[in-house]
Amino acid sequence: MTDLLTILLMAPQQEGGEGSGWMSFLPLILIVVVFYFFFIRPQMKKSKDQKKFRESIQKGQKVVTIGGIHGRIVELQETTVTLEVEGDIRFRIEKSAIASNTSETIPQK
Repeated sequence: MTDLLTILLMAPQQEGGEGSGWMSFLPLILIVVVFYFFFIRPQMKKSKDQKKFRESIQKGQKVVTIGGIHGRIVELQETTVTLEVEGDIRFRIEKSAIASNTSETIPQK
């Protein structure tokens, strides 16, 4: 960061006074604003939505893990979830490994 500041301060100033010094920083400021609105802000929104989804999962809900495993939630703990997949096979996974739901909540057997 200090190297960048040193380079910017050593950049040759244009003739015309103090106002042109600020104009040389304008492209840098615009790049920062573009990065924020097109890359950082959408990623933060996506992360917040994913966290909200993981907090709202319920027993009986069909979900897909980040590894692509489809299953039904049969048990919820603080940080883990037990999924039941076809053939009555059960997996215990972290809540953070759940990517999305596939349908609405279905009644228990």
